[in-house]
Amino acid sequence: GFTHSFLLMIMGYDRYVAICHPLRYNVLMSTHTCARLVSWTWAGGSVMGMMVTLIVFHLTFCGSNLIQHFGCHVFSLLKLACGKETSSVTLGVILVCVTALMGCLFLIVLSYAFIVAAILRIPSAEGRHKTFSTCVSHLTVVIVHYGFASMIYLKPKGPHSMDSNTLMATTYTVFTPFLSPIIFSLRNKELKNAIKKSFQRKFSPLSS
Repeated sequence: GFTHSFLLMIMGYDRYVAICHPLRYNVLMSTHTCARLVSWTWAGGSVMGMMVTLIVFHLTFCGSNLIQHFGCHVFSLLKLACGKETSSVTLGVILVCVTALMGCLFLIVLSYAFIVAAILRIPSAEGRHKTFSTCVSHLTVVIVHYGFASMIYLKPKGPHSMDSNTLMATTYTVFTPFLSPIIFSLRNKELKNAIKKSFQRKFSPLSS
């Protein structure tokens, strides 16, 4: 989750550079720079994930060891902990998660504020549409990612919160990574042509 948020933030910066500083794009987003940004993304996500994990496993666990989840989700583990420090640790974990997610979202929104301002300065409607279309895939993944994340971390607790959290976390963990490469690949002309040919081959005998 942390790594995905950081990647989406970097991709927002990439779109900002491509649209607002196109002549300097090859310099600002060189292969070396991209590799370094991705490395920092994976390192940052791993460090924050490990930090949250270490905090949780310093708690005392007692009673049931059954988790109502398909995996060792952080908040499901926190519900099994006992002791005076549990509530403060839970609050700390939530703050870390929400701060990371909202910090990345803020920078993404800031990037798109500059992008929209640059697009509005393009004189032709066709040019504005063509430029903005390069951001559609990224915006779609951002909406899906943060939509499910907000349902998990910002949803008020209720009588059925455990079941709904499990469903949302499962969708967030499985559906979002599965959907992301499909969304980004749909802009690839070669992939679209291959899909079109595949459907034509599949349905051509039926039509004949």
